Amino acid sequence: MLDAFGKCRPRPDQLVAIGSETYPYYRPVTERLDDGEVVIGGRAVLMAGSNDYLALSDDPRLKAAATEALDRHGTGNSGSRLLNGSLPLHEELEAELAAFLGMEAAMVVSTGYQANLTLSALFAHQDVVYADRLVHASLMDAVRLGHARLVRYRHNDLAHLERLLKAADPRDGRLVLSEGMFSTDGDLCDVPGIARLARRHDARLILDCAHDAGLLGVGGRGAAEQLGRQAAVDVQTLTFSKCFGTLGGAVAGPRHVIDYLRHHARPAVFTASLPAGCAAAALAALRIIRTEPERRRRALSAGERLRAELAALGFGTAPGITPAMAIPVGDTALCARMWKELLDEGVYTNAMVPPGVPEGKALIRLSVTAAHTDAQLTRIVDACAAAGRRLGLIAAAQDGTAPLSLVTP
Repeated sequence: MLDAFGKCRPRPDQLVAIGSETYPYYRPVTERLDDGEVVIGGRAVLMAGSNDYLALSDDPRLKAAATEALDRHGTGNSGSRLLNGSLPLHEELEAELAAFLGMEAAMVVSTGYQANLTLSALFAHQDVVYADRLVHASLMDAVRLGHARLVRYRHNDLAHLERLLKAADPRDGRLVLSEGMFSTDGDLCDVPGIARLARRHDARLILDCAHDAGLLGVGGRGAAEQLGRQAAVDVQTLTFSKCFGTLGGAVAGPRHVIDYLRHHARPAVFTASLPAGCAAAALAALRIIRTEPERRRRALSAGERLRAELAALGFGTAPGITPAMAIPVGDTALCARMWKELLDEGVYTNAMVPPGVPEGKALIRLSVTAAHTDAQLTRIVDACAAAGRRLGLIAAAQDGTAPLSLVTP
């Protein structure tokens, strides 16, 4: 008889089965230090894997706002927004978010993942969702939770998307779904091109701006503003766990759409509301984002430098403008070794392996923030160079040092 739990047993091809010190996940951060370092395993290391791009999660203003809200409203709201869990803080945050994004209305929910799941209420039987092949897992889950038919187009391939849209049944509703800034390589959606196609083929454009809201654009509104097409986005989702330095998420769009989601989006209707401390922190972050553009300028310049230096070393890091980037590795076990080599060098990064990335496409993801100093960027580059040479991912140093993979045991 088939054991329903058989799928849970590790297989030799799974990283979890390695069971060694190279396992790169669920490493507790026991302390955050003032200089951008964290303590992991009793050792201080430089954090180069955080999505706190604007370095707001430790900002005293966010802490003060969260503490005041915690003292006033407690640790939780004990109910959904629909019933007893709404606070004036939620409404204030929604109004300021909508104005910030240039949308008619916004709805605050408890996580960024949940913000994307609420989109499922917009995906009906008669609809087709055209999704970029690299969109986040939460968007894929939203399509599965809804009832629309999913059609995936090759990453940022406008010609492929246009062919698919041309083949659409005129009786179907059409929605194009993409991320503004893709989280792994940090590259941007071609918002102008996709917006043109969406308009031409009567499709709605939904953009997940989890990583770019607060970071990109002259006003920090995200990738669409960066590329001059903010008004072309019909619905925008975002999370507070990146640039906003706390927890939560939101959906923004036309008022009638947001009102519909408030009553029909099951992931929001049947979930307890965002705690007051998080809502207050997100509101404080939004006000900082509006008034301190130097934070995003610093994050972008740090990312530009790190990306250029990694590419110059020969890592194959893709060009871009954002502070998130990838070192392609390929093999899963080798990726785990690279992650451990970097940790030994005193730099904490993120190992991305299947199923989070395609088979054979494992990579090390790095991200820098507005708080990283030039000296810290140098430390990251030096660590990547040393680890990459030892593992044969880049050429050996000119002093003739052989990469580890070429050294005879």
